[in-house]
Amino acid sequence: MPQDKHSAEPLPLFPPIEPFSSGMLDLDAPHRMYFEQSGNPQGVAAVFLHGGPGAGASAVHRQFFDPAFYRIIVYDQRGAGRSTPLGCLDDNTTGHLVADLERLRAHLGVDRWMVFGGSWGSTLALAYAEHHPERCLALVLRGIFLCRKSEIDWFLYGLRAIFPEAWRTFSGYIPEDERADLLGAYHKRLTHPDPAVHMPAARCWSVYEGSCSTLLPNPALVADFATDRVALGLARIEAHYFRHDIFLPENFLLANAGRLKPIPGVIVQGRYDIVCPTVSADDLHRAWPQASYTIVADAGHSAFEPGIRSCLVAATQELKARV
Repeated sequence: MPQDKHSAEPLPLFPPIEPFSSGMLDLDAPHRMYFEQSGNPQGVAAVFLHGGPGAGASAVHRQFFDPAFYRIIVYDQRGAGRSTPLGCLDDNTTGHLVADLERLRAHLGVDRWMVFGGSWGSTLALAYAEHHPERCLALVLRGIFLCRKSEIDWFLYGLRAIFPEAWRTFSGYIPEDERADLLGAYHKRLTHPDPAVHMPAARCWSVYEGSCSTLLPNPALVADFATDRVALGLARIEAHYFRHDIFLPENFLLANAGRLKPIPGVIVQGRYDIVCPTVSADDLHRAWPQASYTIVADAGHSAFEPGIRSCLVAATQELKARV
């Protein structure tokens, strides 16, 4: 059974730090992938997988880890953030992203690492761990997204039951005669070569997601989702993956959860996560009962909800004894 926790006295993030190295890793053309390392160069390696797909990582993501203990690796997945070209969909599939992680691990000379991811980051972490369990010291997962058809339909249509205002803006951007297929309508606009067409659609998609990601309104988070870099990478790549069912067979991640059994795992889920509802975390835990599972009783989707942030920091601290 999951532990239910409230966030009365949340643990803070670790203080801000700067990378001790950064670079661009050449992938298959035209992709180049940004990565950075911070913390202890001789420490236990921990890699942060950002959400989206396509949202990109930021400096604050270094702060979930004790920099005295961990060698903290943050990177932007192909097409996202500081990786180039931004929003590029060529050869951009889950298989490519799993292979990119392996290429990054080998490039940095890491044998095994802790894999930390939330939302789409949890999806990619599961796909990676199921393909390369021998490379995973531990998994820390938040806001579980298994990318099943039911979850994609919930994002596109179901959220209106909880956030009707945000959904009206999201759906209202599309002409009424196209709204029966919001994904197809957005995908057509997001992949249009003209920024005058794809950027307004990207902002509308991204702001919709940001507006539904916290228990209480968070204008700063929504503003970040509205920036060009986040909006274009997030919306275009997300629509691309959703349209192709993340390039994996339906229910692949649960069907192969047995491969996770030997890996120490932590699942953290906001009870009122509307973007990635708790049923997915529950399904994952039943398929992978060896993982610890905490439901934060007063939180939504964002990693920076106080209770979720606290549980994630606690997880990286507690796992020191196991990695």
